[in-house]
Amino acid sequence: MNRLVPRTLRGQLTAGLVALLALACLAVGITTAVALDGFLVRRLDQQLTASAGRFAVSLEHESRPDADNRPDTRGQSEGTMGARLLRGTPVRAAVVRDRVDAPVPLSAADRRALSALPADGSGHGIRLSALGRYRVNAVVGDDHDVLITGLPLHPVEETVHRLMAVEAAVFGAALLVTGVLGALWVRLSLRPLRRVTTTAASVAELPLASGEVAMPAPVPVADARTEVGQVGMALNRMLGHVGNALERRQAGEERLRHFAADASHELRTPVANIRGHAELALRHRRPVPGEVRRSLERIQAESERMSRLVDDLLLLARLDAGRALERGPVDLTRLVLDAVDDARAAGPEHRWLLDLPETAVTMRGDEHRLHQAVGNLLVNARTHTPPGTSVTVRLAADDQGIRLTVADDGPGVPEQVRPEVFGRFVRGDHSRSRAAGGTGLGLAIVEAVVGAHGGQIAMDSRPGHTEFTAAFPPAARDAEDG
Repeated sequence: MNRLVPRTLRGQLTAGLVALLALACLAVGITTAVALDGFLVRRLDQQLTASAGRFAVSLEHESRPDADNRPDTRGQSEGTMGARLLRGTPVRAAVVRDRVDAPVPLSAADRRALSALPADGSGHGIRLSALGRYRVNAVVGDDHDVLITGLPLHPVEETVHRLMAVEAAVFGAALLVTGVLGALWVRLSLRPLRRVTTTAASVAELPLASGEVAMPAPVPVADARTEVGQVGMALNRMLGHVGNALERRQAGEERLRHFAADASHELRTPVANIRGHAELALRHRRPVPGEVRRSLERIQAESERMSRLVDDLLLLARLDAGRALERGPVDLTRLVLDAVDDARAAGPEHRWLLDLPETAVTMRGDEHRLHQAVGNLLVNARTHTPPGTSVTVRLAADDQGIRLTVADDGPGVPEQVRPEVFGRFVRGDHSRSRAAGGTGLGLAIVEAVVGAHGGQIAMDSRPGHTEFTAAFPPAARDAEDG
């Protein structure tokens, strides 16, 4: 049933217009048919009254010795029926056919129906098995019998049916023409609404989450007093507010990005100096007290961690700014082998598995950044899974592109972290201290590097299985093949 209901507003308006017109035509048709039927029946009643029961009277006089044995059919319409009831029982019934009277065989039901007629001279409807529907009236005769005269209702029914057929044809044509013209009129009337819909759809396709966004032109409003005009004005106001908010957000992001880049750049030199002085103090030949040595070692470790943090922040700032990466041939197979070897050396307690194609997979890109992204995925798998976890690295390439997958059978990513797992400074274990864990930028760098190469990174995690998949478009591979 729902499939028959139009889904669009244009279809619903057109269907509603046609449905209302159909109801109006139905009401007009029923009213005219009923009125015509009543008018024709009243005309029959008038004819019965005007005839004064002459045909039925002739049946009464038929039994007298001085009367002609043939009823008088002069002036009687074809199909006129006459009947004589003596003491409530029909004794004679005839009908005019071909200007002569013909006896009518009466069944038991016909006799009961005729006997039940009131002798009031008014018209009544009756159905006889041999004749069909008739309009009759009954009067008391001279011999205190009941004389019944009737006219057939068949002409009335034919006239009413002909009227209904004509009305059905006329109303059907009117509905068809109205449906076509109504659809065109509704389409023309809703043209401004389609412009509003097109503008809203274009806004829905804009990448509003990040980056600079060019808002579409406002919707032209012809008449603000109409409902469509009011919708257009409301949409234009909303677009203005959204555009202003996006501009302020973009300006804030630019300031934050510049601040992160400048701060990272400025911090590199003092952090490097602190690290260098700590290493120099640890290499001093003279004996160094144990407490001082431990302090210097902590200074050196923290300076190394801060150096990595500064480098990561600077890399993200550059990628956010859209700076182009180096482009050259990259052997992904060799890159994955080297990254897994490094991960195996750093985490010998894990089981590291490889699933590589028989032929080498190559693409164009920044080899250093791609190695960093793969390394971050492996570090993430090693850091957030217990010893003995199996980590599988798969590499595949076909006409659909290149897919790099890092999967493990660890406990999985906590559910509350999954929506923002690629965010910055996001940690899987919020209770870990910064000293024990990473900076929370590893997966953010992976997403930024993969995105800079035209790819996408996705995660699928549940208890016992976590999988990160980096998918690169075919263009990354075709560029090298070409």
